[in-house]
Amino acid sequence: MADNKDGILDPHIPRVVESQLASKGVWLVKVPKYLAEKMKSASGEIGKIKTTMGSAGKPEVLFCLNENLKSSGDETTPTTHRFIMSAGFSQNLTVLTETDNGGLALEGKVIQRMECRPHGDQHYMKYKKHQVEESNKPKRYVMQIDKPVNTYKPVSNHAHLAEHEAKKKADGKRSRDDAEKVKEVLFKAFERHQYYTLRDLHNLTKQPVAHLKEVLHSICVYNKKAPHKNMYELKPEYRHYGAE
Repeated sequence: MADNKDGILDPHIPRVVESQLASKGVWLVKVPKYLAEKMKSASGEIGKIKTTMGSAGKPEVLFCLNENLKSSGDETTPTTHRFIMSAGFSQNLTVLTETDNGGLALEGKVIQRMECRPHGDQHYMKYKKHQVEESNKPKRYVMQIDKPVNTYKPVSNHAHLAEHEAKKKADGKRSRDDAEKVKEVLFKAFERHQYYTLRDLHNLTKQPVAHLKEVLHSICVYNKKAPHKNMYELKPEYRHYGAE
């Protein structure tokens, strides 16, 4: 099997599977989110597991988080947890990892499923209280400041406005062609279509807008009513359309 673009193992591509540790027994333990984050950030020992006899005469598994994983000022994260064994476990589960050479390795089979729960003592209640207080804090609030905060400075010319001005300057620098030459381009355009907008004609002729309007005024009619509102068409004396 190999990984596809979504990171899922592709069963159609064969891979070498190491099975030396296939019979090794491992525990599958579900841990709280805060504890999982502590474990991910750890670079060495994350804690210790102790097995004791409970009050009912049954063995009790405890997990003690390493104090070094607590950040400075963090006095609320629970450190002592119990492993609660799941009853009626009958599934066949294995631990599969990817090796350095691109193959797969069986790290063992799950012989026990457990859930890691913190002790419901005063320390844990203090942690839950801290969680509730943090979640209830408003995301936005009003506060008094001693000095002005210069995080925003007015901009005299925004990027999109500067681009528009540059386009206008470039349009103004276009050279004016002879009026007769512009008319030839316009007549050819109107042979293809009967109506054009000023923008379309401007793109076709590449002429300054003011000069183009002067030429259009001499040979075209500007429609102010529907259905061809705001569009130009040739004057009747210049039209050469078909019978239809």
